[in-house]
Amino acid sequence: MTTKSTSPSINDAPDFCLGMHSFGAPWPDFAARASHPAIADQARAVDDAHSLDAAYQTLLMADALRYVTLQMCASKASGHPGGFASSAEAYAAFVMLGHTHIVTEVGHHAPGFYSAMFLDGSLEALGIRTMADLMTRFREQHGLLGHLSGAIPGILAPAGPLGQGQHFAMAGALLHPGVLFPLTIGDGGLGEPYVLSAIKHFHTSYPGTTNFLPTLIWNGFSQEHHSMVSRLSNDGMRRYFEAHDFARVILVDAKDFDDAGQTGDYVDSTRFSFARRLAFAKAVLEAAQQASQSALGGTLTAFILKQLKGAGVHAHGAKSHNLYPGDTLDKPQIEAALAARALSPAAWGLVRENFIRAGGGPAAKTMVTEKVLELADLGPFPLHEYGASEKAVPSTAVGALVAWLGGRDRRFVVTNADGNEASGLKNINDALKIRHPTTDPLYNQEPGGQVYEPLSEDACAGLAAGLALLGGRSLWLSYESFAINGWPIFQTVTQAMAELRRRTPSVVCLFTAGALEQGRNGWTHQRPEIENYIAAQMRNGNVYLLFPPDANAAQAAYEYAATSSNKGMVIIASKSALPIYMTLEAARRAVREGAAILYDSAHGRRGRVVLAVAGDMVLLPVFAARERLEAEGFGVRIVTIVNPRQLYRARDIAAGTVAEPDLSFMKDELFARVFDGDRLVAISGGPSGPLEPVLIRAKAPLRATLAWNRGDTTATTGELLDLNGLNADAIVARVLAMDE
Repeated sequence: MTTKSTSPSINDAPDFCLGMHSFGAPWPDFAARASHPAIADQARAVDDAHSLDAAYQTLLMADALRYVTLQMCASKASGHPGGFASSAEAYAAFVMLGHTHIVTEVGHHAPGFYSAMFLDGSLEALGIRTMADLMTRFREQHGLLGHLSGAIPGILAPAGPLGQGQHFAMAGALLHPGVLFPLTIGDGGLGEPYVLSAIKHFHTSYPGTTNFLPTLIWNGFSQEHHSMVSRLSNDGMRRYFEAHDFARVILVDAKDFDDAGQTGDYVDSTRFSFARRLAFAKAVLEAAQQASQSALGGTLTAFILKQLKGAGVHAHGAKSHNLYPGDTLDKPQIEAALAARALSPAAWGLVRENFIRAGGGPAAKTMVTEKVLELADLGPFPLHEYGASEKAVPSTAVGALVAWLGGRDRRFVVTNADGNEASGLKNINDALKIRHPTTDPLYNQEPGGQVYEPLSEDACAGLAAGLALLGGRSLWLSYESFAINGWPIFQTVTQAMAELRRRTPSVVCLFTAGALEQGRNGWTHQRPEIENYIAAQMRNGNVYLLFPPDANAAQAAYEYAATSSNKGMVIIASKSALPIYMTLEAARRAVREGAAILYDSAHGRRGRVVLAVAGDMVLLPVFAARERLEAEGFGVRIVTIVNPRQLYRARDIAAGTVAEPDLSFMKDELFARVFDGDRLVAISGGPSGPLEPVLIRAKAPLRATLAWNRGDTTATTGELLDLNGLNADAIVARVLAMDE
């Protein structure tokens, strides 16, 4: 690549500049304003945010971010430079103020975040030392994926689907008081219904936790068109935030500084005269300091930067959102934009030094997520053993352990949207209390409670997953039928955990009120299909779907999940009183190994039938069918599938590629002892996905599957079983039909 320059001192460029397309001449007053870094040696931030030198160097940093972002994207004619470009002054201001724990809700801002990690040296941990390296590794496997991942050194959290970043910022604020977590939000993300409502509920629940700073990058455009908030006035946008509990809203509008005669409500600050650009950067730096101090001082604060999308890059508006195959480094519009943003070699050295000093060092060394968070020691779990003659509610048995864990770890948070009492989990509320500003013993409400109930599965899943990703313990409780509303962030976080370079507690979920318990509520509450979604995710290598058949196994499943790391653990447990099938010892073994034999009769004259079952209530008709099958001359073995992930083989899933890998799959010899027979009927009280690992390994010559079909309103569980062909008659008939 030919390096172009208007400067005679290219040879003086720092080593990391190798591969840069352009260098520029020194800016006006460079010798006076940039003779030394504004962040002093051994300092974490500028000492005076009102200093013109600090503003000057903030502006240098903003253009450096724009330049690296655009050249990196253009090197692959791919990626998203436009949205981040309009945020550059805000991002640079936070860095210069030492607030480098920056989270984003906008996955499309990834190139800008990578540029920051490149400029502060964090990406050297990936072998990315020069601009040439950065271009080579951008959007490539084992490099810098198209959207953010917390596996990349210095990056706090992933960013993909809109409407998730606020959860990571709030979780970080909870776990790390005194650390500011700026959160950038884009126009498109603001259109997601959950962002500000989630923050409003969080603030009502945790009014003293304000050390996160939502920062709206209000640029007038979404991905392919004007944003839906583009027509709001400045006062209208302030009122919108104020309506969501923000006591202080600080807005900087680039148009107030425009001397280039730009039309429209949104303008590009890079088109201003140099003096006005500097004035704008100074205003952003001062506003960012005010907002940061306000947020750290106990006031829920929002910072808004209003600037045209694509400011300082190759195009404006939605046309700047991403690069297309023809947008290569040799195209005139790309060359012109790079030339306009190109810095002198000395300026690049200054920018890097400020980046390295900000916040106490490169993000890869200073982020709170770059080390394992110290957690309270739990000790042995106090499991209660129910006897074989008892009936017990599995969810309630888990609730007792959750209550105990919350007492041992006061940072532990339980999230729930539909009410714990409705799931047989009142014991959690009794012990840990619902977090609510109104104290009311009747409803177990206290301002300091550990049960977070925002009545939104997105908010429940988001805070629980965010806490786990950032190093804390949590538990998301949901009705099985509604969990899908919060599922996207579970998938995002478990994928991120698969890549992490540190240990962190697993995301643990308990889903109750299964379809078979929801007869009178009808099909709106009978949606076990999420089990298929989770079953598909088991192939990720670090996602587990647990089906404890009774209260002893439910406790063992929670102990297993809560002591694991870097995984997604989903427990499906009934809220109805059910028989006890297993001892605690057998349950713990079944959870680890994957399955266990609950009943095994002698080999019958017509051979052995293996009934392999995922679920709890569905075992009732299975045991009823057992007597009739034995009367027909069959030997019957009933197997409970407790942890189907362990029933795969290592070659079936990506288990060896994840952080904290678990390769303890059920060995072939044990699998054969448990599942081999003359006939195999794999049965699920939900969909058939969780049965896959059994079906692909079993060697029975005759095999069949019985699973959930659809919901309807019924008066009893029995009627719902009849409707779905899961009653004893259907099981017997399916076995007999194998002869046909």
